[in-house]
Amino acid sequence: MLKRVLIVGIMIFAGFGASVLGQSKTVVNSAKAKTMLLGRHKLALQWISWDYFGSATVTNRNGVFYLKGEQKSRKDSDFVRVNGVIKRIDAKSFVFDGTIITQVSYINGGQPCTREGEMTFKITGTRKYWRMQDIDNPCDTAADYVDLFFR
Repeated sequence: MLKRVLIVGIMIFAGFGASVLGQSKTVVNSAKAKTMLLGRHKLALQWISWDYFGSATVTNRNGVFYLKGEQKSRKDSDFVRVNGVIKRIDAKSFVFDGTIITQVSYINGGQPCTREGEMTFKITGTRKYWRMQDIDNPCDTAADYVDLFFR
């Protein structure tokens, strides 16, 4: 009897552990926004260039949406990188949970600045992109406009 209770306990614990460690599916509150978001997009940080964009891709793997991309400067080592999951998609915004690293030669002494955690990207007015709303650079006094453009 004790052996059976132990086996059932281990099975319950293993199932609980797998659900805690596994990524929850992205909450999709707008089918139209989901369609707009999936695929390859231009990515920009205003300090790098408005003429030469980077690219980012949103993929859907088993109901979890992932965002990964990069923009690199053509003249120096400046860049922006995004990598993480999209937790929620709404009609005019999405919630990203991951890492955004920026490096700009004249901000933060030219050293990389890392943001981690949840960040909201939003469409405002007639703009044709989602802009990260947490614009205050945590490493300097700059305002960073990280934009993901519509396809």
